[in-house]
Amino acid sequence: MGDIGSYLAGILIVVGALFALTASIGIIRLPDVYTRMHAASKAGTLGSCLMLIGLAVYIGEAATTVRALAGVLFFLLTAPIAAHLLAKAAYSAGYRMWQGSVSDDLAETVQASKKNRQAEP
Repeated sequence: MGDIGSYLAGILIVVGALFALTASIGIIRLPDVYTRMHAASKAGTLGSCLMLIGLAVYIGEAATTVRALAGVLFFLLTAPIAAHLLAKAAYSAGYRMWQGSVSDDLAETVQASKKNRQAEP
């Protein structure tokens, strides 16, 4: 398992690094804060998780594997929630969407919320 584990760990680390590279290119190249945040949260999380799994495979110790899997679980639970909350805060702060965006689903919610506030005494 030594050679196969090393090759598998190397592949996981390289693929994870490619996802992290894709996330960094997306942060630089994408047009608005929302699509940049999407690239950072999705591709960055996947890249980090793959690299942690590659580390666990390469080291092969139970303690390291448990820590790496805890890190993967932490990334998977926190990154999407954090990205969602940051995007919602950016929308509330007035950051505009890219002109080529197809739909703005949150606009209807904001309009309904404004109407409800005006109706209350």
